[in-house]
Amino acid sequence: MLMGDNGAFDRLAGKAKETAGKLTGDSGTEAEGKLQQAEGKVKEVVEDAKGAVEGAVNRFKRDEK
Repeated sequence: MLMGDNGAFDRLAGKAKETAGKLTGDSGTEAEGKLQQAEGKVKEVVEDAKGAVEGAVNRFKRDEK
């Protein structure tokens, strides 16, 4: 998995960007940071859902045998 595909990395990088934007008064960078944090959260939720579905499919396959 690439670093950019990692939800936790995006959330951390987004928080850093948001903080930098606040410190420098750059509302664009602050907004970018908030967006990147939201993207990271979505990636994490999707990965969790993917894991849950894969687990359910594996249990179903195991029960079918």
